[in-house]
Amino acid sequence: MTYAKRLKAAMSGLAVGAGMPALAWAEPEVIGRPVEHQLNMQPAVTGIGDYIYSLHNWMMIVCLIIFIGVFGVMFYSVFKHRKSLGHKPATFHESTAVEIAWTVVPFLIVIGMALPATHAVVAMKDTSNPDLTIKVTGMQWKWGYDYLKGEGEGIGFLSNLSTPRSAVGEPGVAPTTARTETYLLEVDNEMVVPVNKKVRLVLTANDVIHSWTIPAFAVKQDAIPGFVRDTWFKAEKIGTYRGNCVELCGKEHAFMPIVVKVVSSEDYTAWVNTKKKEMAALADDPNKVWTIDELKTKGEKIYAANCVACHQASGQGVPNAFASLVGSPVVLGPKAEQINVLLNGKHSGKYPSAMPAWKQLSDTDIASVITYTRNNWTNKAGENIVQPSEVLAARGK
Repeated sequence: MTYAKRLKAAMSGLAVGAGMPALAWAEPEVIGRPVEHQLNMQPAVTGIGDYIYSLHNWMMIVCLIIFIGVFGVMFYSVFKHRKSLGHKPATFHESTAVEIAWTVVPFLIVIGMALPATHAVVAMKDTSNPDLTIKVTGMQWKWGYDYLKGEGEGIGFLSNLSTPRSAVGEPGVAPTTARTETYLLEVDNEMVVPVNKKVRLVLTANDVIHSWTIPAFAVKQDAIPGFVRDTWFKAEKIGTYRGNCVELCGKEHAFMPIVVKVVSSEDYTAWVNTKKKEMAALADDPNKVWTIDELKTKGEKIYAANCVACHQASGQGVPNAFASLVGSPVVLGPKAEQINVLLNGKHSGKYPSAMPAWKQLSDTDIASVITYTRNNWTNKAGENIVQPSEVLAARGK
């Protein structure tokens, strides 16, 4: 930590002294995301992050000393003992002292570097006694968060990129909306956690390998289908921290940001209460009978938020990657099959990626998006409407 703080202070002082704007190490408004002209790693806000930063700087110093020593001796020897000065090559060999030295010295260097590194790795895997446990599910291309233990237990939501596509543009097409400072690093639902609390993350994935990464926390953990991995962090500073999926996970890989909002204990309690009220309000009465127009209107929004990345706005999918919904036998066939696919997922083998399960959506959300697909584009399904009560009944089977 000492090295990291000294380097930060020195670089900030140099920048100001030279008439340049100070590098944004400690400005609260920029902590937790990349900033222009930033030097080295993002400022750490966890104890392990500070330790890793200092360890990184220390090892860089060790490597620099080795580099200068080895190449200094080599260049000196080449220059001072070149043939043009009349030097002849040495003929000594099998020097016991030299062989012992070049074995023992590197061994001691490796041990000296391995011990603190091992300490960091062991500490990073110690997920015992958490204050809060959150399940993180990676999926193409969004994150699902379920609060399993601790204050907020029972809360669950999806987190999608909130940068509008009009700000992204297309190949050969310029964006029509101005880009913000958090371009491609903003979401509609942030993970919210309290400051100075140990948060354990349990990670898995629905489809392919993803990787949950927040540089300011010094956290990078793969989310692998069929496996459960865990990691933890304890943020020591209130703020908003941003990261990305850093495992190449498909065509929308660049649009899968991660945002964690660290708040005070009081604000976290208020957020939990608000979130639970929102969830209760969204949990529509499954016995309510909706009109087809109501379901289609709601279904269009659910489709745009969760389905368009794979199946496209046109419903045509992506050839050899994701199924088309236009004319699909599942969409046009008995609705029970489509309900089952959304609740439990499906891997037909025709495409490389499986259709993930969407149980985290409410009964009304699933009913509405199914109804939307059955009545949109050129689709005119015989069983053209699904009510929430039908989805609820299918969940219990």
